[in-house]
Amino acid sequence: MKRMGMIFRAKANKALDRAEDPRETLDYSYQKQLELLQKVRRGVADVATSRKRLELQMSQLQGQSSKLEEQGKKALALGREDLAREALSRRAALQQQVTDLESQHQTLQGEEEKLTLASQRLQAKVDAFRTKKETIKATYTAAQAQTRIGEAFSGISEEMGDVGMAVQRAEDKTAELQARSGAIDELLASGALDDVSGTSKDDITAELDRLSGGSDVELELQRMKAELAGGSESGGRQAIEGGTGAGTDEGQTQGRQQSQDTPRFEK
Repeated sequence: MKRMGMIFRAKANKALDRAEDPRETLDYSYQKQLELLQKVRRGVADVATSRKRLELQMSQLQGQSSKLEEQGKKALALGREDLAREALSRRAALQQQVTDLESQHQTLQGEEEKLTLASQRLQAKVDAFRTKKETIKATYTAAQAQTRIGEAFSGISEEMGDVGMAVQRAEDKTAELQARSGAIDELLASGALDDVSGTSKDDITAELDRLSGGSDVELELQRMKAELAGGSESGGRQAIEGGTGAGTDEGQTQGRQQSQDTPRFEK
């Protein structure tokens, strides 16, 4: 059970870490500090209000004490010592109340000063925390943006990872189809598989086609050589025939000239 509880707490803590946004946590902490500062200020205001109330009470009692003192003097001037004594007795009771109120007033004044100082210190801490909070939030936002950009470029992000996996699957399927096509061609060429379309050839037919193709090339080459050789022989024959005809014509011309130069004798 302890192990299960530890595992559960670990899983819950990890889930909370993923769900936690430091910026929201900082804002929440700042809000709590503002609430505490507001409570301290409210306490200062309450103490100041109590102090003012005591001051009003002391003022009233002092007024009554002064009045009783005047009444005692007046009664004594009129020869009413009893009234004067009564007035002085009441005045003494009021003075005791004034003394007690003054003691309470001093206590409240001390508390007010302490709370005011605490409020000022807390205000300074809240202001410093607010500045630090905004700095941390700005830094966190910038780091988060840089991380997202880096993940997008390096393919670590979920979207780019899916695209990379799709490309990898397409490449694997293409390689598989190419390998399958090559294997089928080899099987058809070896005769292990029959080509129902009749377009494929076995190895013997392919070799015969290659040899016949080579023979056709050799025959064409021999024909071209023969044409070239035949053209050379006809040219030589025409040259020889031209030379023989020229010699015969020259002989006939010389014979005619000799017959004309030789004198003829009549019988």
